[in-house]
Amino acid sequence: MMQHYLQTKEEYKDCILFYRLGDFYEMFFDDAVLVSKELELTLTGKSCGMEERAPMCGIPYHAVEGYLNRLVANGHKVAICEQVEDPKLAKGIVKREVIRVVTPGTNMDIQALDESKNNYIMCIVYLADKYGISLADVSTGDYYVTEVDSERKLIDEINKFAPSEIVCNESFYMSGVDLEDMRHRLGITIYSLDAWYFSDETAETTLKGHFHVNSLEGLGLNDYAYGTIAAGALLKYLYETQKNNLDHISAIHPYSTGKFMIIDSSTRRNLELVETMREKQKRGSLLWVLDKTKTAMGARLLRSYVEQPLIDKAEIEKRQDAIADINRHMITREELREYLNPIYDLERLITRVTYMSANPRDLIAFKNSIGMLPPIKTLLEDFDTELLKEIQTDMDSLEELYQLIDASIMEEPPISVREGGLIKDGYNENVDKYRHAKTEGKTWLAELEAKEREKTGIKNLKIKFNKVFGYYLEVTNSYRDLVPDYFTRKQTLANAERYITPELKELEDMILGAEDKLINLEYDLFCEVRNRIAAEVVRIQKTAKAVAKLDTFVSLAVVADQNNYCRPKINENGVIDIKDGRHPVVEKMMNNDMFIANDTYLDNGNNRISIITGPNMAGKSTYMRQTAIIVLMAQIGSFVPASSAKIGIVDRIFTRVGASDDLASGQSTFMVEMNEVANILRNATSNSLLVLDEIGRGTSTFDGLSIAWAVVEHISNPKLLGAKTLFATHYHELTELEGKLHNVNNYCIAVKEKGDDIVFLRKIVRGGADKSYGIQVAKLAGVPDSVIERAKQIVEELSANDITAVTKNLAVETGTKKKKEKLDEVDLAQMSLFDTVKDDDILEELKNVDLSNMTPIDALNKLYELQNKIKNRW
Repeated sequence: MMQHYLQTKEEYKDCILFYRLGDFYEMFFDDAVLVSKELELTLTGKSCGMEERAPMCGIPYHAVEGYLNRLVANGHKVAICEQVEDPKLAKGIVKREVIRVVTPGTNMDIQALDESKNNYIMCIVYLADKYGISLADVSTGDYYVTEVDSERKLIDEINKFAPSEIVCNESFYMSGVDLEDMRHRLGITIYSLDAWYFSDETAETTLKGHFHVNSLEGLGLNDYAYGTIAAGALLKYLYETQKNNLDHISAIHPYSTGKFMIIDSSTRRNLELVETMREKQKRGSLLWVLDKTKTAMGARLLRSYVEQPLIDKAEIEKRQDAIADINRHMITREELREYLNPIYDLERLITRVTYMSANPRDLIAFKNSIGMLPPIKTLLEDFDTELLKEIQTDMDSLEELYQLIDASIMEEPPISVREGGLIKDGYNENVDKYRHAKTEGKTWLAELEAKEREKTGIKNLKIKFNKVFGYYLEVTNSYRDLVPDYFTRKQTLANAERYITPELKELEDMILGAEDKLINLEYDLFCEVRNRIAAEVVRIQKTAKAVAKLDTFVSLAVVADQNNYCRPKINENGVIDIKDGRHPVVEKMMNNDMFIANDTYLDNGNNRISIITGPNMAGKSTYMRQTAIIVLMAQIGSFVPASSAKIGIVDRIFTRVGASDDLASGQSTFMVEMNEVANILRNATSNSLLVLDEIGRGTSTFDGLSIAWAVVEHISNPKLLGAKTLFATHYHELTELEGKLHNVNNYCIAVKEKGDDIVFLRKIVRGGADKSYGIQVAKLAGVPDSVIERAKQIVEELSANDITAVTKNLAVETGTKKKKEKLDEVDLAQMSLFDTVKDDDILEELKNVDLSNMTPIDALNKLYELQNKIKNRW
């Protein structure tokens, strides 16, 4: 046995080997030492013909999943070596084989997987400065391929799909990509594979054989030479680890990264698309607001929509049409949600079926799920839009599979397939016969006992049973003379004799053999039913995708209806015009009507850059994030939180909001910030949307202001970048750029002053703020009064030496001679209502009113205006 163990371990050197011995999986030598530490198990030893006892530890086979998941979650590969023959029938050592290798990207255990997200394994091949990429989710059968030409694009793909495992060629280690960052920050396990996995011939042969095609052209891989190598290597790796035919991977989907909006890791984090920045929880993220799905499949698809917004106007509008159509049929929408609610995860269920690991309760869950399909298909007939018609066509009712399971499998079967009680009465004649024998056996024995008593006259004759002799007739010595000739003696006791008859022997064979025969027959019939379902994997997967799409669109429709979202108008001329925009997450978290809506207008002309000034806590970051999120939601195809919106399609969204030290890599806050700025300026295009908050912090005032100033100039120049930008800053000197650069406009957050205190109005208005109110904010935060008073003294002293004159000179040096554009009447009116107002200013204005030269109506209007300023109704 130990020789076989060592041979098997030699074949799976990079794995922890779970070696089945009876009711335990055992580990030996280095594996035992490692696992005993990782799982806190007792380390024992075994004498195996060596000078010293071999280190050994083990886990019960029935509890293997929990231990296995912990090892895999820590990045280990585990090879499961199982007994593949009945120990009772084995001659010599029981035959054992590795039946599966479990890795972070191939774990199939439902308890270990988050049903709302895919568990991807990614294969990367680095050749000639290009990256071939392939991804698969073994639990659902999803399989993708693409290729990129830069490290930055590769990192974008890794951030988008967040694989739990990456396999790669050796050259990838030399590509310069930060693998340690992937391992530690992103929690990705990375393995390199031997060079032969990545040969053109291996890839082509593997893909052709799996998909049963003569040419890769039919798979759409002609334009993905490097991606094809990655796809073939990944499939070969999955064959070797999963040890089955992978029938559930029924299609490969090539995609171009240029078909989706690109969102880098910092933007995903800053906008909190699928999890919050601090707690890493779903609650408080955009996905939390949008996810009203009823199925696990729908939840995963919606998540992929959030992570991959579209840039194709027609495709976006198709999704909008579907959402609008669903909300026009609100009663049907609610009926659909009721029918979707009981549907289990069809994608992962069919994978378990094809792996032959689905148990009877899985089949009942599958039956109950597909039982919802016929009424859903009927309800979908009410809709007219293209996407919903496609869903109705793709959705197969699978009625014959429902009838098969309904006729064969018990409604409440046991989990184990080896316990019996799986098959319904009436499905199979032999099952009925064996089950009848098992249940009626006692009655038959009682009838035989009564018949023999009457026939022989032996009044105390009894039929008994033990494990050694089976069933027998027992006659006491007092009635021994009445024993007939057809009784055959089996055993003599001190005061009785035991006999067998041909009829009793026949009954014994039927009763004792019935249970074993019944269990084996039920298992065979269950496997037959499971195989018939597995044969329909393509139909079932297509239906599952249709259910996922429907669930996603119904969820987006419900969210739009409940939260009063509007349908944005999509354009390709670069205009972003949002009226009364709201932050979807902040609005929900506040759980009331106190959120202040704001407008946004950006275009490719005179409104390309908005410089936003105002104090901390006033709402600048919320406003900028909400604009980015509204644009992203629109390109998902969702409705958006606004009274109206025109959204010009953007190819990328960049955000630089806040920063922190990265001490592990020796980078300060300012260095992290500058890295992010460099990434944005080098990778953004004129069709991108930039959200920049507080560029230039962490260094001297002059340095920071100079960098911020130069960044704005660079972005505003169409020849250099020319991207639409929201730029928040505390450098009020940057407001000098309005009028100097024709496409820069100033906005600020309206604030109400009450003596030394301030009230944030959270309204964005035209114009620049002249104060940051930092001391007032410090006071609100609870900084001691002595510090506040000293700060006031210092700021007065510094005010005499401010840098406004310097920035005015710098503005002249930009060479722009355009005069500042005059605000239109609406802007002037808005400024008069929302601009920063002091109570002392109102008193001064009241003193200077010349009542003697005013008409009564003018006096009333003036009084009304002053009263509104004091009450701050605006």
